[in-house]
Amino acid sequence: MAHAASLGQLFLQYTGQQATEQKELSASGSNRRYFRLSNEKCSVIGVQGTSEAENKAFIYMAKHFKEKGLNVPTVLAVSEDSMTYIQEDLGDTLLFDYIAEGRKTGAFCNKEKEMLRKTMRAIARFQVTGAEGFDFRVCYPQPEFNLRSIAWDLNYFKYCFLKATGLDFQEDRLENDFERLTYILLEKRSNTFMYRDFQSRNVMVHNGEPYFIDFQGGKKGPVYYDVASFLWQAKANYHPELRDELLEVYLTALEEYMPVDRQDFYATLRHFVLFRTLQVLGAYGFRGYFEKKPHFLQSIPFAIENLRQLLKEGSEDYPYLVEVLRNMTEMKQFKEVNVRKPLVVKVYSFSYKKGIPNDDSGNGGGFVFDCRAVNNPGKYERYKFATGLDDSVIQFLEEDGEILTFLDNAYQLVDASVKRYIDRGFQNLMVSFGCTGGQHRSVYAAQKMAEHINGKFGVEVQLIHREQNIENVFTNRQ
Repeated sequence: MAHAASLGQLFLQYTGQQATEQKELSASGSNRRYFRLSNEKCSVIGVQGTSEAENKAFIYMAKHFKEKGLNVPTVLAVSEDSMTYIQEDLGDTLLFDYIAEGRKTGAFCNKEKEMLRKTMRAIARFQVTGAEGFDFRVCYPQPEFNLRSIAWDLNYFKYCFLKATGLDFQEDRLENDFERLTYILLEKRSNTFMYRDFQSRNVMVHNGEPYFIDFQGGKKGPVYYDVASFLWQAKANYHPELRDELLEVYLTALEEYMPVDRQDFYATLRHFVLFRTLQVLGAYGFRGYFEKKPHFLQSIPFAIENLRQLLKEGSEDYPYLVEVLRNMTEMKQFKEVNVRKPLVVKVYSFSYKKGIPNDDSGNGGGFVFDCRAVNNPGKYERYKFATGLDDSVIQFLEEDGEILTFLDNAYQLVDASVKRYIDRGFQNLMVSFGCTGGQHRSVYAAQKMAEHINGKFGVEVQLIHREQNIENVFTNRQ
């Protein structure tokens, strides 16, 4: 194949040795093809593009950003026709994969959150420092965020997604509101670099730092667009509190380079979030409905859910557009699709005399552990009015030791299920501990299990000591 020979020649030109292995890597949305070429001493990424202008844009940008000290891959060698090139191999860890557990559960651990913070600080620098001395004439296909580029994206949504849904709407009225939205977006012109497709699939984690890739569609444009692209990425599953935190991290970093009016920023950002959501729906429609790529169809419910949340605020600026979008999100094909929600575990203590707790999730219940074989502190008068939450009962049970062995076995069983439930996207699990009166052994065991699950997996645990009328919630681990 022509591209294979060309990339092999570039590898030989750069290293002075032949590549002993060449493997094609998976690509997501573009028609560009990526390969890993390697031998015992060296590994590089080879790229075959379909557009000379797009390739030249990336090569120029990568060189410029590198000179500015920004984290991008180094371009190592380029073919004479600029249709292929090789670049630094940054490994295999996309930020999207690095935060996989957080995306699945909605509970991002400290390690994941810190990398997200680093990324938000880095994009602020990228947008401002990257634009210094930058020749925007090389950008492909447009040098700046302008009337034409906005019209392309809105029509992308209208023709590739909205019309494909079969929803009836008045096109003239919709176009009027498109014009109003366009006017609002164009009010915020700036000389900053707009990445355009800034999202966790286009960031790699290398040597503990975020590195930016696939920025060839960038242009001059407002900073809001990239913030909207990243924080409202359809499948990222950032909960509102984390999104707010990351936005504050970004704004604090941005203030190092330019003045920021926070109130105005928030007001403007919501328009860009809507616009970006429409753009990605257009992309999902084209790649999914027309090119039959399942990855994009799977992302549609997440983008629709984002849109539902945005529409709760409404907008007097473009009321008919909001009406059409609300009607669209209520269509049967979208209403019946459930977006994956994080697992919630309910842990009960109860008295067998009053029956096993009902499972209100409709799944018929889960684990039920019988604590009645464990030595019972309730048979002693001094513990009559205490519970498994009191120090005296805890000391009795732990010194006796039977409950500890009992719980070790229970942990192994429940841990295996929690892990599989998270992996498979299940939303509910119930674990119950019963004893004679629901006061001592079951209360102690349920408390320890709730703490164990939350501490190990970071998922929300709702703890109910039924007979004691005590409830507690262990929130997602921060």
